[in-house]
Amino acid sequence: MNNPKAIIFDLDGTLIHSAPDLHAAANAMLKALERSALDLPTIISFIGNGVERLVERCLDATGEYDATLRQVAMKKFLAFYQQNMTTLTRPYPGVVASLQTFRDAGIPLGICTNKPTQPAREICDRLELTQFFKVITGAEDGQLKKPEPASLLACISALDVQPSEALYVGDSEIDYLTAVNAAVPFRLFANGYLNAPLPKLPALDRFEHWTNHGIRAP
Repeated sequence: MNNPKAIIFDLDGTLIHSAPDLHAAANAMLKALERSALDLPTIISFIGNGVERLVERCLDATGEYDATLRQVAMKKFLAFYQQNMTTLTRPYPGVVASLQTFRDAGIPLGICTNKPTQPAREICDRLELTQFFKVITGAEDGQLKKPEPASLLACISALDVQPSEALYVGDSEIDYLTAVNAAVPFRLFANGYLNAPLPKLPALDRFEHWTNHGIRAP
């Protein structure tokens, strides 16, 4: 879709390069648990299903754990990350200019992420991105996360358009499957955190740099 009536974006790996801060928080947690550090590519491969799965994957990669240790690990990870969410995190080059172009064209914009809503909002505030979005939909306790389509559909509804009129822009197979499950057109930012190939996605539905996203205003 080249002329969407609304555009919804994933956050981590799509609009912002947040992996360095997630990597630092993960290794701070592992150090506190007296476990070995993990490299950045490994942490990137763990991103996408929410912070709970990231922490669990870190624990899986460094030893055994039970429910009690998982809870301790989560608290340590969050304690560090909440103080350092934008220490190293930055928008990808071209993101701010693209968002300005979409906004100036009158296209309503939203975010749909598996990051909890409050941290997502705080990060957007700190990076001065909140101004571009009418709605920021994150993951909440007890709610189904992407690739279940409910959060994306809720975001689209809040923008007052039909799913077929919207475009979802993401960077991962999770985002792609979310769009498929919601029957929403999709475009892939291919330089994000894609950890599995998307062979069924046409070449025109992917871009590598925000300077050539190919999304035209109505």
